[in-house]
Amino acid sequence: MRSPAHGHPEVPASLMQPLLRTQGLGLRYGAAGRSDWALRDVDLELRAGEVLAVVGESGSGKSTLLGCLAGRLQPTCGSVHYRDAQGQWLDLRQLSARQLRLLGRTEWGYVHQHAADGLRMDVSAGANVGERLMDQGVRHYGRLRSEALHWMEQVELDITRIDDTPRAYSGGMRQRLQIARNLVTQPRLVLMDEPTSGLDLSVQARLLDLIRGLVDQLGVAAVIVTHDLGVARLLAHRTLVMRQGCVVEQGLTDRVFDDPRQPYTQLLVASALTP
Repeated sequence: MRSPAHGHPEVPASLMQPLLRTQGLGLRYGAAGRSDWALRDVDLELRAGEVLAVVGESGSGKSTLLGCLAGRLQPTCGSVHYRDAQGQWLDLRQLSARQLRLLGRTEWGYVHQHAADGLRMDVSAGANVGERLMDQGVRHYGRLRSEALHWMEQVELDITRIDDTPRAYSGGMRQRLQIARNLVTQPRLVLMDEPTSGLDLSVQARLLDLIRGLVDQLGVAAVIVTHDLGVARLLAHRTLVMRQGCVVEQGLTDRVFDDPRQPYTQLLVASALTP
């Protein structure tokens, strides 16, 4: 699977339609009236086929934002809207837990920072991949196994280990299996929380190349939370910079990193360039 020779993959004009948007999104922990905001006044828009990176220091609100986008955290204020496969805009704050679970099994994927949180560790790799298809009503064993083999190949896993459990896999292999598990239903939106964190540099590089190729190939929209600016630069069309729960800068990734306009972004970029 080849990556573009340089820069970020171009987003096809046909895919540049809004898919996800937030307005005034905020989340406050603790009693009302206190100022302990984990997230404040976040406005963003994600288009179909686009990759958005969310960067910032630990505690900046990156993972909180991802949790709100996924419907796993209930915002205190503001809105999160998603345009489904039928073209209808859904207000996530108005959806039931059952409706959110259905979206999570069909149109969305979620890649956890720790693969063990996104896999069933005591069932086979094949069963992990096939489970989302079973959630959609697929019961034919031959099809389930065939799809599992196909997606294991897509993420460069040894298909002879289809019957091994994730406990027998390395960290990088588990993360690839988690990606296969999410992509088997060909979701329209994938949310990733620090997908390369804790992996060796060589494993990170292979995984990033894999993610970039698959996202480009499938035309899936993705939000990637990362503290690593190199990950954002490689994968994202646009980047959003967060500090203390607020968005301090956002724009095309190359512009944000090559010509940062906010002092905090300038500091982040300078820190990343310092040996």
